[in-house]
Amino acid sequence: MKRKIVSNLLATLIGVAIAVLGMEVAVRAFVDDGKQFDLEMWKYALEVKGVSSDPLIGHYHRPNRQAFLMGVQFDTNSKGLRDREFSYEKPPGKLRIVMLGDSLTVGWGAKFEETFPKRIERLYADRGIPAEVINTGVGNYNTIQEVEYYVTEGYKYDPDIVVLNFFVNDAEPVPVAHPPSTILRICYSCIFVAGRIDSLFREIFAKKDWADYYLGLYGDDGEAKGWLNAKAYVAKLAAFTKAHGTKLLIANLPELHDVQHYRLQKITDLVHEAADENGVPFVDLLPYVQGVPSPELWVTPPDPHPNGLAHKLFAEGMYEALEKLSVDEPAEQHGVGLSLGTSR
Repeated sequence: MKRKIVSNLLATLIGVAIAVLGMEVAVRAFVDDGKQFDLEMWKYALEVKGVSSDPLIGHYHRPNRQAFLMGVQFDTNSKGLRDREFSYEKPPGKLRIVMLGDSLTVGWGAKFEETFPKRIERLYADRGIPAEVINTGVGNYNTIQEVEYYVTEGYKYDPDIVVLNFFVNDAEPVPVAHPPSTILRICYSCIFVAGRIDSLFREIFAKKDWADYYLGLYGDDGEAKGWLNAKAYVAKLAAFTKAHGTKLLIANLPELHDVQHYRLQKITDLVHEAADENGVPFVDLLPYVQGVPSPELWVTPPDPHPNGLAHKLFAEGMYEALEKLSVDEPAEQHGVGLSLGTSR
């Protein structure tokens, strides 16, 4: 009897192992096409990200990483930026802009040269203005993390202008970062199945759709804790840049699910108010993409991150706002006068 129980248990374990192995092979061979959002974000965490010692930053890009994510090459430089190499010392005669942001700014799913920071750099070059636009974006960052990065590291680049790129989920709390477990480092099927279960539960049990979720981060009267914390860090960045003689621009990057019938204007208005309260110029990039059907702006149908076209339109709108900022004073330190008021 005992031998039969052991035999049945062993057979069950072997069956489970075969099923798990079969699922793992199937996911790797047939499901993982390089465009599965859950799997690609997991690879991003494994291959690029590290855990920061600063809890207000949480995670960061490890330096000199090379990865292929969401169908595009994703490499970091010696400082962990998805960009070419930059010295802290600003070259004489060059306009320098630092971009702060999350996965939209870093260019998730977009080729490096198609991201709006690099497009803006080329727009300056086309007008004969030598400029460096440094992309410090990191996926899953919020405003607190972006500002904390800037006041501890980003300011060392001595920029003439800082752009804080705001997205609707920036009122979420700073996520607690921790290294992936050993099993999650190798189990593609675990990530895939967990993602499908999460999607199913959201579809069956979630009371809020995507727009209601985002709006809930701010509260009915704009007094939700997450937004108040983010707003405080907007003020912190405004004070820091002012003390260092650096221009600051706040750009609203719209959520791209439905730009023709935008449901998140309340959030845009709150961010605009926060910019006004701190005397900071503000640009809303929604009008620059509203003439394009929403799906044509997405990386993939399940993933409404901005694709190359959306980045192009963002760059055009942001460049127009940057033109209105004068940087004559910082540029004169190098014996040249640069102005963003160049005619187009």
